[in-house]
Amino acid sequence: MQENKMGTMPINRLLITMSLPMMVSMLIQALYNIVDSAFVAQISEDALTAVSLAYPIQNLMIAIATGTGVGINALLSRYLGRKSFDKANRVASSGVLIMFISSLLFLVFGLLGSEYYFSIQNTSSEIAKLGTKYLQICTIFGFGIFLEIAFERLLQATGRTLYTMCTQGLGAIINIILDPLFIFGYGFIPAMGIEGAAIATITGQIIAAILALFFNLKFNHDVDFNLRKYKPDLHIIRKIYGIGFPSIIMVSIGSIMSFGMNQILMSFTKSAAAFFGGVYIKLQGFIFMPIFGLNNGIIPIVSYNYGARNQQRITQTIRLGCIYAVVIMSLGVLLFQLFPDVLLGFFSPSKEMLKIGVIGLRIISVHFVLAAVSIVLSTTFQALGHGMLSLFSSVIRQLVVLLPAAYLLAQTQNVHMVWFAFPIAEVVSLGLCIYLFYKIYHSEIAILETEK
Repeated sequence: MQENKMGTMPINRLLITMSLPMMVSMLIQALYNIVDSAFVAQISEDALTAVSLAYPIQNLMIAIATGTGVGINALLSRYLGRKSFDKANRVASSGVLIMFISSLLFLVFGLLGSEYYFSIQNTSSEIAKLGTKYLQICTIFGFGIFLEIAFERLLQATGRTLYTMCTQGLGAIINIILDPLFIFGYGFIPAMGIEGAAIATITGQIIAAILALFFNLKFNHDVDFNLRKYKPDLHIIRKIYGIGFPSIIMVSIGSIMSFGMNQILMSFTKSAAAFFGGVYIKLQGFIFMPIFGLNNGIIPIVSYNYGARNQQRITQTIRLGCIYAVVIMSLGVLLFQLFPDVLLGFFSPSKEMLKIGVIGLRIISVHFVLAAVSIVLSTTFQALGHGMLSLFSSVIRQLVVLLPAAYLLAQTQNVHMVWFAFPIAEVVSLGLCIYLFYKIYHSEIAILETEK
């Protein structure tokens, strides 16, 4: 059976097999984010700023979807490792249902809250108008991203990551193709500006969700998520959120951080906010997305082998995960240090944004290698059912250290000083993660061999 490879295949080969398709698909996804912002920047800097200010809400959607997906993935893998197939099916059906319900909450927000969200920010009426249009489309039709992630997590948990590469890749490619057509118009397609960028985004997500559903129905025989056969199981739902809720909060904290950083940077200039949300976040994603793809391979392997009580395979997975993450992040540091002006050139920057961005990319990227280890260790906490530890480390990094540090550094009246908040926060986060992992390793992982 497919689940057995997570308990028998050599770890290096297994981790690559599980992670590489996700890393490729997430790289394509990151490329879409860059291309999307590059096209929006051609409309105007106001449009890029509007998309930057809308990012915290879009990130909140992703937080809820991916966090719930972490719970589905880890719990489903654990039950498969224990050969509890009936419970695994309940996880699958309950997970799909709560994903759809979550999308309805953002539909309501899109209809009633988008305009208010921009009204409370320190921005011009033109930016608020553009941002409201963009955000409404992305939230009202947000069911695509929720269902896409739900169906992809079912494929990942059963080892079928190649299919998730196809779904994410196709969604991103469709988005990239539709962006210029819908933004600038072509033939019978009218130019829709920033609204066209939003329509391209949700179209790619919906098509990817449909393809992921097809792959599950056609090829994923390890789980049955028939909602008619398996009624919602409140006990299973609580377990999904018990694992995934800390991850939801953890990624949501990124929305709070982005919102706070936008307000700090807007006090300098809109170019600083446009650089941070519209350029840096997208370029950073190109470096970080492969790490998140790696994590999607780590979670089911660690969860499965924890259920199977195999200490050696767990430690091998964590060690190799850290090595691969550090190598990827090191390449990212070199890219940001050597070619910041080239990277910024994709976004049609003004002279002011170019000046801010070159220095900003070089300062912020210093923390990438440290972040590699922190991310892998936090992922291990989630896979072992200790999502609250991941949440705790994220709160410390982004809310307790990063935002206050950025605010204090902003008092120097030098925008370049604000970027030093990122390496400062990462040093604290890494130290905390190492300490927490040391405690978990000795209390839960090291003792597994003695239990056999």
